[in-house]
Amino acid sequence: MCYDCDAASGTAGTTRRSFARFLAVGAGLTVLTACTPEAPQAVPSSSAPAPASPVPSPAPVPTTAAPAPEAATVGETPPSATAAPSPSAALPRQFSLTDPASPWVVVNKHRPLVPAAYAPADLAGPAVRTSATGESALLNSTTAAAAEAMFAAAARDGVVMVLASGYRSYATQVTTYNGYVASRGQADADTASARPGYSEHQTGWSFDIADGGGACAFQPCFADQPAAVWAKANGHRFGFVVRYPWMFHEITGYYYEPWHLRYIGVEAATDMVNRGINTLEEYFGVGAAPGYP
Repeated sequence: MCYDCDAASGTAGTTRRSFARFLAVGAGLTVLTACTPEAPQAVPSSSAPAPASPVPSPAPVPTTAAPAPEAATVGETPPSATAAPSPSAALPRQFSLTDPASPWVVVNKHRPLVPAAYAPADLAGPAVRTSATGESALLNSTTAAAAEAMFAAAARDGVVMVLASGYRSYATQVTTYNGYVASRGQADADTASARPGYSEHQTGWSFDIADGGGACAFQPCFADQPAAVWAKANGHRFGFVVRYPWMFHEITGYYYEPWHLRYIGVEAATDMVNRGINTLEEYFGVGAAPGYP
């Protein structure tokens, strides 16, 4: 997730043109994303899958009952004691929604990481094609293994997928966010970059992809590129979902990011797809987080 994006080119189709016009009119809404790994820069405009062995979900992390009502985080309305169980409650295995080491941790503008400076203990560089360097080429070990399987399956289908941005430390996010505040002011910074301690990239469970040719990188028109189309259709087979889907920003807090994938495990990702549920907030039964409290 993560870059200051220009509006989609006219060749992206009517939907992308409409989306670009929408972004152009609102003050501050030209920025689509949550967390650029470097200082903001202007970005120029720009099959059916082969069978693959699914990646097993990780062993359970010690958990509070995931689908049961949790204590509300700061700024979040406490769930009703009589609220219906979340869709994820139907799964036989449950994971924590608050432990950063859990594949089900939900991080958004109402749910910061605890501890704020959390760093995964098992960071690894996946054996995949990448344009990232340094820490941003790393993922936690479970996500790295799943990414390797997914990238290989995509390649078998003739789709080149590139790891564009992975792990981002708390210190990196401090620098990134402060750079936005200094150049744009805090209100606009909050539309472009996650505050330190609120970035999903810090968990090691998420990463951004690019297409082999680099077309539409970190722009809305990336949704029409082969890597994005393939990932959206097949990512769940390897435990991934598109974390910030089209027109769900009032729930997730971020505009459409077809490049940002999040690992939650094969079982949960497949269940989300089968049920037609689009966001982690809805699937795990936590409140929407359109803005910071």
